[in-house]
Amino acid sequence: MIGREKEKKELEQLYNSGRAELVAVCGRRRVGKTFLINEMFSNKFTFKHTGLSPEEHKKENALRTQLGHFHDSLKEYGLKNSERPESWLEAFSLLRALLSEKDNGTRQVVFIDELPWLDTKRSGFITGFEAFWNGWGSARHNLMVIVCGSSTLWMQNKLINNHGGLYGRITYEIYLTPFNLGEIELFFKDRGIELSQYDIAQSYMILGGIPYYIGYFKRHLSLAQNIDELFFKPHAKLKDEYTRLFRSVFSNPEQIMLIVDALGKRRMGYTRSELAAKIKTSENGKLTDSLNALIAGDFIMKYVPFGMSRNKTHYKLIDPFCIFYLHFVKEQDILNEDFWEENVNSQPVVSWRGIAFENLCFNHIRQIKDALKIGNVASHQSAWVKRDEGKDGTQIDLLIDRKDNIVNMCEIKFYGGDYSVDKGYYRTLMNRKELLSHEVSKKTAIHNTLITTFGLMQNEYSGIFTDVITLDELFE
Repeated sequence: MIGREKEKKELEQLYNSGRAELVAVCGRRRVGKTFLINEMFSNKFTFKHTGLSPEEHKKENALRTQLGHFHDSLKEYGLKNSERPESWLEAFSLLRALLSEKDNGTRQVVFIDELPWLDTKRSGFITGFEAFWNGWGSARHNLMVIVCGSSTLWMQNKLINNHGGLYGRITYEIYLTPFNLGEIELFFKDRGIELSQYDIAQSYMILGGIPYYIGYFKRHLSLAQNIDELFFKPHAKLKDEYTRLFRSVFSNPEQIMLIVDALGKRRMGYTRSELAAKIKTSENGKLTDSLNALIAGDFIMKYVPFGMSRNKTHYKLIDPFCIFYLHFVKEQDILNEDFWEENVNSQPVVSWRGIAFENLCFNHIRQIKDALKIGNVASHQSAWVKRDEGKDGTQIDLLIDRKDNIVNMCEIKFYGGDYSVDKGYYRTLMNRKELLSHEVSKKTAIHNTLITTFGLMQNEYSGIFTDVITLDELFE
């Protein structure tokens, strides 16, 4: 298993804790939650069950279908002579009976995957689960219950931050994030896939470090050929993933996709009121719920652009897979099966790389701060756009506003070689620094920082940059 060292250590400690454990494992769909638990406890499950996706059953029979499937799992793990339960209270009563029958004093591991899918409308699932854990499971010192869910907001609201009978009952919480660049590099090496860091970075810019997606890469193909296989060839594996992703995780996928589509059209995102106008909806609680669900799932981020007040909070799309899909797949009625190979150097792709690399940097702030040797310094990260009446204004890709009285004004350049600063760009940077100096405290120093692929070509203008960060450091 690549990476996940911290999570593996935590799960091992929980397994050996000698007390009842109710562990919640969260993370977006396809990030590897199920794989992690299966690898850790594959031969130790006393009971295991996976909820059925809402896409796989008729909603009018959802409760009956889920209960029947749960009963099948109980029988698979040894329950005998029982009728199919008619409620979740009965279902969890049968689970208690199974666990009691199999209890020999050793650790019992129960794994319920995609827990939110079991909570169908008016199902009483939470009541049944609450009765199972509070009334029985929490007193069994040899019981370890692990629950997973791709609907992170559901996991937070209904389970982790529950204000009812499950309040404070979760004994440990694990949040699984996508692979970073360094982990993707290890993953490819383990699979015998030889790609340069330049191409691995682009794989992240397209697929976002989701193990399930990069697991489709084939050794004998180039990056461009692999992308065509995944998105553009007939029966491409990920051609329909965008819709499946939202329909399987969110209860209101239509509004969710409208929000994501709108945010995909503007790099710095929109305020809540701007977004509501874009998708023609009201600024109501449903919009708030949708935004919170997308934030919880790491699809979008909420931030205040530098120099703006909190009432100008913006929402920005940060999921690489969604950004790529919206740019190159969604609007194509007929897909050219060799699209990426044929367009890899086209202007639309070059422009997309600039946007996608900016997003990569936002998702690797820890590595950037470590490269600047400020890993322990508190900071706030955002973009900055200054509109001057009658002028074009200016935009800074990334500002790192630090508590040690320094602002890193970052220029982000995805480039095929060493980046070269010419006289015109030098003047642009000087102008941006001057404009920014009027927005920060007089005690604050501004450091021009270049984040690029390979490095900075030395010339008479290169001294404009105080710091240079390359792919080598982003892969740390």
